[in-house]
Amino acid sequence: MKYQVILEHSEEGVAASVPCLPGCHSQGSTEQEALRNIAEAIADYLAVVKELTKDKIVKEVEVPEEHVA
Repeated sequence: MKYQVILEHSEEGVAASVPCLPGCHSQGSTEQEALRNIAEAIADYLAVVKELTKDKIVKEVEVPEEHVA
């Protein structure tokens, strides 16, 4: 699965966030490290979502491409 990631460079390194996963952030000293770290953060985020929804009714809804920013 692919996610859009926003990278922001600063004097401290590179911050990474995932707009479609609120609160999913990470960082690294290089862009490559930030991308590795955010991939791990995404996996951890999704594991928590899976745990929180395990006893819930979950459905998927398709959104037409023209409505996706």
